[in-house]
Amino acid sequence: MILDSIIGMFSQDIAIDLGTANTVVLVKGQGIVINEPSIVAVQSNKYGRNKVLAVGKEAKEMMGKTPDGIEVIRPMRNGVIADFDMTERMIRYFIEKTHNRKKLIRPRIVVCVPYGLTGVERKAVRESATSAGAREVYLIEEPMAAAIGAGLPIKDPQGSLVVDIGGGTTEIGVISLGGLVISKSIRVAGDKMDEAIVDYVRKKYNLLIGERTGEEIKLKIGCASPLDEMLVMQVKGRDQVSGLLNTIELTSEDIREAIKEPLRDIVEALKNVLEVMPPDLSGDIVESGVVLTGGGALIKGIDKYLSDVVKLPVYSADEPLLSVAKGTGKVIDEDGILEQLVYED
Repeated sequence: MILDSIIGMFSQDIAIDLGTANTVVLVKGQGIVINEPSIVAVQSNKYGRNKVLAVGKEAKEMMGKTPDGIEVIRPMRNGVIADFDMTERMIRYFIEKTHNRKKLIRPRIVVCVPYGLTGVERKAVRESATSAGAREVYLIEEPMAAAIGAGLPIKDPQGSLVVDIGGGTTEIGVISLGGLVISKSIRVAGDKMDEAIVDYVRKKYNLLIGERTGEEIKLKIGCASPLDEMLVMQVKGRDQVSGLLNTIELTSEDIREAIKEPLRDIVEALKNVLEVMPPDLSGDIVESGVVLTGGGALIKGIDKYLSDVVKLPVYSADEPLLSVAKGTGKVIDEDGILEQLVYED
């Protein structure tokens, strides 16, 4: 107990948005200190993975370009831990980087997780953070963190509806009086859109491109509704018929067609939430609308696309890419909110 008290005196509370695409780390009183891809590059041989070569941005630069003996891993898939060992190493790296590699420091950590994780999945998140050096680990659900980060009045007797489109999951939550009234999580989000673009380019143009290129295309010319001015992008890859390198021209309309199925899945999930919403909360949502957060909110025209389908006002939050991280950070910054909003198994 005495040792724990001493260690606690030298620790700083940390909030982690452990995303499929990116991991964001915030320190109490300091804000965001790390925002890097959730990717680890390791040296591997017949005996296994024996050395971490890079984490985050450096590891992402290696994707699709590694020789034998180097493996680039995304330890988070569809919003959950797909590789426990690599997740632990990644969290440990970010904690040590946050505290300038002082291994003695053992902070309290709040980790944001998708709504509806199983007990096994929540336990895996806790154990990863504990093994990486956390003194205590708390979990907060993603829709709530997104709503807090977007500045919605979560404590008021008023319904707020947030749709967070991340890398691995889309989280939909209706919040009132400081709690989640209705929540839904589907494992369709940015990654599925990237895969759909890769598949579309292969089928329509016989061009093989990588996952990283698919993401780049989505970010540059991706759209959910027709644009006033069509965007065009040159894309390089390998022709699957001739085997030779080739360059094609993709338009924003191509990408709108490519990602229509993942977008339909997101719309269906949103409709499901609206269909079971209590009438009094429905009136609030008609007035206040739907708030979009996450990287998916940056897709051009997605607010108009969703609004046309569900017949409600749809808005993007300020800095939607950081809404979940900012909300998780507020949990450690504001006294009392930690106990109210986080849950333990």
